[in-house]
Amino acid sequence: MRTRSIEEPTVNLTPLIDVVFVILIMFIVIAPLLELDRVELANAAAVIQDKSISVQETSPIAIHVRQDNSIRINGQIIPSEQLVGILKQMKKQYPRDRPQVFHDRKAHFGTYQSVKNATESAGFQQMDVILNPM
Repeated sequence: MRTRSIEEPTVNLTPLIDVVFVILIMFIVIAPLLELDRVELANAAAVIQDKSISVQETSPIAIHVRQDNSIRINGQIIPSEQLVGILKQMKKQYPRDRPQVFHDRKAHFGTYQSVKNATESAGFQQMDVILNPM
């Protein structure tokens, strides 16, 4: 009689482990990027807070970023698509002035970044960022 050798069925786990490692690496790379939604801005030093500093809109270009992420230039709500065009017109009108950006702490950092990019695209070299106007 012949003896039959019973072979146990095997499962190749290599492709499964490869997929799990790829997904794990993707999560490791992507997870820090997802937490960049909001950036906490540091408070001014205690020495400066003791002094009474008045902030006035000295520039004819006052950009306000509100808590609801709306953008206002000199009191008028501006859609983000028109921001660069309007800032280019203001650059022609006021070539030596710097825009003042009044940024609400509860607004998203991405809104501030889009305003900053728009001012740079319009040709402004500098801008004043005012976080907590008195």
